[in-house]
Amino acid sequence: MITLILSIIVLILGYYIYGSILEKVFGVQASQQTPAHRLADGVDFVVLPTWKIFLIQFLNIAGLGPIFGAIAGAMYGPAAFLWIVLGSIFAGIVHDYFSGMLSLRHDGKSISEVVGIYMGDGAQLVMRAFTILLLIFVGTVFLVGPAKIIDGMTGSIFGLWGWVGIILVYYILSTLLPIDKFISKLYPIFGIAMLLMAIGLIGALFLGDYHIPELTLSNMRNMTANPEATPLFPMLFVTIACGAVSGFHSTQSPLMARCMGNERSGKVIFSGTMITEGVVALIWAAVSMTFFGSVEGLNTTMAANNNNAAWAANEISVNMLGPFGGILALLGIVAAPITSGDTAFRSARLILADIFKLSQKNLLQRLWISIPLFVIAFGLTQIDFAIIWRYFSWSNQTLATIVLWTITIYLSTQGTSYWVSLVPSVFMTMVCSSYILIAPEGFHIAHTPAYIISFTFTILATIFFFWIRFKQQKANSAPIEIMQEEQQE
Repeated sequence: MITLILSIIVLILGYYIYGSILEKVFGVQASQQTPAHRLADGVDFVVLPTWKIFLIQFLNIAGLGPIFGAIAGAMYGPAAFLWIVLGSIFAGIVHDYFSGMLSLRHDGKSISEVVGIYMGDGAQLVMRAFTILLLIFVGTVFLVGPAKIIDGMTGSIFGLWGWVGIILVYYILSTLLPIDKFISKLYPIFGIAMLLMAIGLIGALFLGDYHIPELTLSNMRNMTANPEATPLFPMLFVTIACGAVSGFHSTQSPLMARCMGNERSGKVIFSGTMITEGVVALIWAAVSMTFFGSVEGLNTTMAANNNNAAWAANEISVNMLGPFGGILALLGIVAAPITSGDTAFRSARLILADIFKLSQKNLLQRLWISIPLFVIAFGLTQIDFAIIWRYFSWSNQTLATIVLWTITIYLSTQGTSYWVSLVPSVFMTMVCSSYILIAPEGFHIAHTPAYIISFTFTILATIFFFWIRFKQQKANSAPIEIMQEEQQE
């Protein structure tokens, strides 16, 4: 219990202290007119209240991540607490705050366009393809996943594909309609429900007869059933993504950047939602380690149920919160992923509109861009869900790594404290490169050579950054040297 309480306190302090440091590093200009005012179109660029943007952003980035990811991450033991706290503060809010604010400063541009500005045309092309692919993966995962859960809860009234069709219709509407007519009306309700579910669970933990494992030196290890097959590094750092750092967040931030009325609200909207998600992930990790008796009990139960995190989340909610918990489970476990899936498609539409410079005021233009996205996503539903989920996880963290390096280059060009993003950039480069080398869906090579290769790649990436920084400094100093020579003459 002490570890959980201290972890939540540290996260809150991280928001106030480190969040303020990041805000100072960025240099907020409260008087500067935002894109929501300058480019208002009544569809995507619409000024919304800060509290409403907060709840929308929270639901956008949350989805199943802080629930399913935390349950799976809890199988590693209390080490999950450490990653959630440190990841959320020193990687998560850095990634979310700067990606959102950079989009805000660049007319609400999509993250792929922002990457292109600071990393060049080649990186922009790669990011455009990579981001759209990731968003389609997200849309597909959050199309089939919720459909399976609802189908099980309703006794197959409409069948799996019937629910897929119903959810797809909802996705089409939420992708095409103005943000203040549909999303801004529903999301705050679902966001509050998800928060209430987390509050209810932590209340049940405190009031019930539960023993939450403490983080100690002896249990700061891999506690999964097969540590050799699932090494703590890098697997834990990809398993818990949305509760620590997630590239998907940077695809959602531009949606909210287009609705902000003032730069000052960026800390609340971007850093605040990331820390809130971290708290939710902490609660679910703690509950998962406790509800099934122990970490070992969690591993045994999950293995007996095909590692079905949806089943585990539903069992925990209903048993710990009663009938009311069942309703919250339906909202949190079903509505949350659906409301991440729809904004994934909306983000993909905006990225394509940015690429082809198409106005989105006309409904027909929005429709023509969106149709191919839904066709591709529906085609991907025919592939094994587990395969799609694994590739989504790695793609998600790789995107986060690219965005962190972009932020580092931006801060370097501004002559400010680039180390706040350099450290997580280096760490996540090591995580993603070693994961793709070790994981079954990757190259599946032995751990030692994989770590050596990934460490070498990380060192080269870091050297490449400092080489870029050296070129920037040389280019910036050149005009000064010329002026000095002219003055001497």
